Amino acid sequence: MVLNIIAPGTEIITPIRDLKLSRESEIEYLKSKGVEMNFEKAVYSINKGLWGTSVGGKETLSSKGLLPEEAWPTQVTKTGTEEVSLEFEKGELIKVNEKAFDHPTEAIRYLQSIAGPYGIGRDIHVGDTIIGIKGRVGFEAAAPMLILKGHHALEKHVLSKWQLQWKDQVSQFYGTWLHEGQILDPVMRDMEAYLESSQRNVTGKVFIQLHPYRYQVIGIESEFDLMNSAFGSYGEMNAGFTGDDVKGFTRIFGNQTAIYHLVKESVNQKNASEF
Repeated sequence: MVLNIIAPGTEIITPIRDLKLSRESEIEYLKSKGVEMNFEKAVYSINKGLWGTSVGGKETLSSKGLLPEEAWPTQVTKTGTEEVSLEFEKGELIKVNEKAFDHPTEAIRYLQSIAGPYGIGRDIHVGDTIIGIKGRVGFEAAAPMLILKGHHALEKHVLSKWQLQWKDQVSQFYGTWLHEGQILDPVMRDMEAYLESSQRNVTGKVFIQLHPYRYQVIGIESEFDLMNSAFGSYGEMNAGFTGDDVKGFTRIFGNQTAIYHLVKESVNQKNASEF
């Protein structure tokens, strides 16, 4: 779709799709040409990328079933517990365990090498395609899972309530539209402007504990942390306002809803008396 927009008339060659080749027929063709490899492993479709690896097989062709251990490209070899720290600057990952990187892709690969052997980030994803067909596929994405959850934990501390709410809404649409190939839609530039602006204070460290098959976000450190004891602590005495302030605020904040129910009750009583 992108090529049709930026280079109309370009011939796009897709032999596997056009010839309607099945995985079995592809394997038979390779064997006939003398290709030697572990074809038992080839019963699974494995697509490895920087942002995770998808795994498809007979277990994912129906709505029930788990992939066997041997189907996963990264085997679980680590035991015990390990703590990892992620450092973000304006929303971008710049360090892993105090190790600096020139480019985020290097940080992602490094984190994957640490967390992948724990089996973190394995799951079965059910998605909706553009043409309305639901698909089920396994994936392993240790580094992306930790980066996303760590980044979100940091955001929850440094962004305001409404920044978080609007970012979630924008992100949902942006992610879907990007996945469906609409990166060139001008609305994407508009949303990117907001997303970039929202990250100006997303700077700090996130600490995550790794275990076999799971992880736990321990907490964050940031100079922009809005969970600041100088303004009071949740569940404790608040330094920013008094109990009387709360009473007045509660009446004002609920005033419109109170009026609505009073008017409604008045109308109901009037209608009942006329009846």
